[in-house]
Amino acid sequence: MKPSLNVQILVAAVSGVLLGCWLGGLPADGALRAGGLLACDIVGGVFVDLLKMVLVPLVFLSIAAGVANLSAHEHMHRIWRVTLAFFLFTTALSVAEGLLVSNWFRPGAGLDVSLFRDAMGHYQGQQLSLGEFGDKFIHSLFMNPVKAMAQGDVLATVIFALFVGVALVASGERAAGLLRLMNEAWGLVMLIVGWIMRLAPFGIAALLAKLAASQDAALLVSLGKFVAVVLGSVLFHGFVVLPGILYVLTGVTPAAFLRGGREALITAFATSSSSATLPVTLGCTQHQFKVDPGIAGFVVPLGATVNMDGTALYEAAAALFVANLVGVELNLAQQLVVFFTAMLAAIGAPGIPSAGMVTMVMVLQAVGLPAEAIAILLPIDRFLDAFRTMVNVEGDMIGSLVVQRVVRSASAKT
Repeated sequence: MKPSLNVQILVAAVSGVLLGCWLGGLPADGALRAGGLLACDIVGGVFVDLLKMVLVPLVFLSIAAGVANLSAHEHMHRIWRVTLAFFLFTTALSVAEGLLVSNWFRPGAGLDVSLFRDAMGHYQGQQLSLGEFGDKFIHSLFMNPVKAMAQGDVLATVIFALFVGVALVASGERAAGLLRLMNEAWGLVMLIVGWIMRLAPFGIAALLAKLAASQDAALLVSLGKFVAVVLGSVLFHGFVVLPGILYVLTGVTPAAFLRGGREALITAFATSSSSATLPVTLGCTQHQFKVDPGIAGFVVPLGATVNMDGTALYEAAAALFVANLVGVELNLAQQLVVFFTAMLAAIGAPGIPSAGMVTMVMVLQAVGLPAEAIAILLPIDRFLDAFRTMVNVEGDMIGSLVVQRVVRSASAKT
């Protein structure tokens, strides 16, 4: 009997990590190591490229058709409100956790900054003020939809799809044929996603092998306290806080959630991209958790672009780490600035690998910390990104389950 895809992906993930550890132990200039890493890069890259291939049509069709289909739902407005409220609440909670834990353990305090002086001196990055970031972010929401789709700009695609969905609702019966066509097209895209997922065990094994082989153990040890604080906080949020909220509001146990969402969580960990994982996340949400396609098609794509619990937590913790590293004591007012800026930056961060580093500059500048300190975090960012992306994706799936339960409960009362 052939094992299920979930089991295949789990076995592939373990095998990939073991393969990566073995490759990492080979001589750095050896032909076997170079060939192995090249093979992993090709296989993993093809898998991610296939996911990205279906990403834009999937996002557009699911959001536009989802909004139009929700128009028939008497609690459509409640779905919007509950979705946004849940995303804001969990993001704020994650930032608060990052600040509390960083204040308690104070990572970076006493660490010799001269160890990283060369990296900081050579770092060149785009520096944006809060106002400039806000202006750039707002302009990025509204752009030529063809250009946005061609460039894979998920957030702009979501905004255009929302407009199309509302227009379909406003058009009523005149657009019924177009809505049916979009629903059928969405079904075809999901069929293609199913074909791509047959390759998931190979792609995930290759991606994790490359990740495990390329990590610098000595650097992780030198920044061990910060890595431990971030990982501990992210995993606590992902495996205690979010599952706890899910259980309280829906009755779904953490074990049941992990079984159903394992495929998406492992894919998120391997790709470090909420956007690339989106097809898998939608599949798990609808098929494993039986969330209504209209709700899942709205909540999950929106969450993949604005719901970034892991990223928000990381940026708050990283800001305090840099402050401790350079000997700056942030007062309560400054930490509140970090709190709100990290939330805004996480919402504006694109769902691609290491996207948080782009917006991290804004968080540091908001409280007068040196943006060059990002150079210290760059070598370990890919490792930490895998964990925080997994939590980002987890929040999207849990959000869809919570929204469905709240809406159904409201329907039962009325």
